Amino acid sequence: MSAHGSGAVGASTRAVLVDAEATRAFGRELATRLRAGDLVVLTGGLGAGKTTLTQGIGAGLQVRGPVVSPPFTIARVQPSLVDGPALVHVDAYRLSSLAEVDALDLDTSLEESVTVVEWGAGWVEPLAGDRLEVQVERPRGRVDETGTDAVDAASGARVVTLTGIGGRWAGVELPGEPVEG
Repeated sequence: MSAHGSGAVGASTRAVLVDAEATRAFGRELATRLRAGDLVVLTGGLGAGKTTLTQGIGAGLQVRGPVVSPPFTIARVQPSLVDGPALVHVDAYRLSSLAEVDALDLDTSLEESVTVVEWGAGWVEPLAGDRLEVQVERPRGRVDETGTDAVDAASGARVVTLTGIGGRWAGVELPGEPVEG
C-alpha cells in the first residue's frame, strides 16, 4: 500500500438531507467532483444511509448495474458506461484485520477507479494520503433483518459531513454548507 499527499485536513462541508432520494441526489452531485484515484471513506451507523449515498455516487459516475450493499462479496467493481472511472464499492464491516484489507488488493485498482469504502475508517487510510472522509448520521436509522442498511427507510433525515484530506481536495468546492472550525 502506498500513501499519497500530505494528509492535511482541508475544508469540511455539511448537508442535511431530508430523505433517501435527497441522499442519492447528493451522491450524484458529489460524483461530479470525483475522479479516478479518489478514495472515499464512509462512516456512520447501521442504517445511516451509506449505501444510499453510494447509489447516488454510482448514478453520477454512470456505472453499470445497481449499486447494492456488498455484504457477501466485500468488494464489488462496477465499470463505467461512459468511459469514466469504475466504482469500487467496498464494505469493510466484516473485516477484522489489516491483513484482510490488504488481501483485497484495493491499491492495485485505486489509481483508475473511484473507491468508496463503507466502514473503512481505521482500515484504509494507508491506501492514500488524499481521501474524502464522509460521515453519514441518521438519528433514527432503520436496518433490515441482516443488520445492514441495504434496505433504506423511505423517510428520515440524514446529516452528511464531507472532509477533504490531503492536497487533492485543496480548492475543491464540495457540496453542502461550509463547516466552521
